[in-house]
Amino acid sequence: MKIELAQVSRWYGNVVAVNDITMTVGPGVTGLLGPNGAGKSTLLHMMAGFLAPSGGTVTLDGDRIWRNHQIYRSIGLVPEREAVYGFLTGWQFVLSSARLHRLPDPDDAARKALALVEMESAKDRRIETYSKGMRQRVKVAAALVHDPQVLLLDEPFNGMDPRQRLHLMDLVRAMGTAGKTILFSSHILEEVERVAQHIEVLVAGRHAASGDFREIRRRMTDRPHLFKVRSSDDRRLASALIADASSGSVSLTETGLEVHAVDFRRFTWLLPRVAKDANVRIMQVSPADEDLESVFSYLINRSS
Repeated sequence: MKIELAQVSRWYGNVVAVNDITMTVGPGVTGLLGPNGAGKSTLLHMMAGFLAPSGGTVTLDGDRIWRNHQIYRSIGLVPEREAVYGFLTGWQFVLSSARLHRLPDPDDAARKALALVEMESAKDRRIETYSKGMRQRVKVAAALVHDPQVLLLDEPFNGMDPRQRLHLMDLVRAMGTAGKTILFSSHILEEVERVAQHIEVLVAGRHAASGDFREIRRRMTDRPHLFKVRSSDDRRLASALIADASSGSVSLTETGLEVHAVDFRRFTWLLPRVAKDANVRIMQVSPADEDLESVFSYLINRSS
C-alpha cells in the first residue's frame, strides 16, 4: 500500500507546523528524520487520520485518509505520547484493541501480537508497573494486533534497553521486507541508518530531502566531501592533489591523507590519474563523512 501527500500543510493559528510537503511512502521501511520540533509527529498524525491537513491531501492507495474510518483496517499507529491506561494489564490493553477492530478471534490475535514484541511473560502485569521500554512494546503490540499493511511509528525505540531496541529493529526490518509499508520517525540518526532503506528529512516543517542517505550525500556537490586516502607515497600524492582546484585542502596524518574535495565528481575522476602520473600506488580510499550525521547536519544548516 502507498501513502501519498500532495502539498500538505498544517498550521495552528499563526504557527506553521508542516509546510507544503509532497512525498510518497511505499512498501518497505522509510525513516522520517528530523530534529525535535521539525513536524514529524504532526505529519504522522495526518497520515493516520487523527489530524486534518490545513491544506493539501493525504491519501492511502488513492483514498483520502481524513474521516475515512475504513482506513483503520489497514493502518496501525504507535504514537510518541503515552496512550495507554495504567490500570489495565498488557493483555487487557492489546485484547481491547483486537476487539475494537472486531477481529474474528481477538484472543488469538492478542497472543500473537504480544509474542511478536516478547511481552508474553509480563502480559498479566498492570501497565503502570511497566518500564518505559515495556510500555513502548505493548503499544507496538496493540498497533500490530489487526495485522495492518501500513504501520506508523513515532519515536518507537524511546526508552528501550539495547536488547529490546535490537529486537524491535529486526522486527521492523522483517515486516518491511515482507511488503508492509512502514514509516517511523526519529531524531536519532543511528536508528534511521540501521533500519530504513529510504529516508525523508524534515527541517522546520519543510521537506528537506528524500532518498537513500548515501545518495543524498552524493548529490551535495556544493559541500566538501572528506576522504581518507592511503598510498605508497602520501607526500608525493598530496603534492599532486593540492595542485588541482578540486582539492580544497590536503592533510597528512599518521594513517594517510585527509582530502577535502570541493568538487566531488572531478576529484573521483582525478585521483587515479594523478596517482598513475606520480607513480604512486593507492591502497585505500574511503569517505570519512558518509554517515547520516553528516547528511543531517548539512541539511539543517542549508535549511536554516
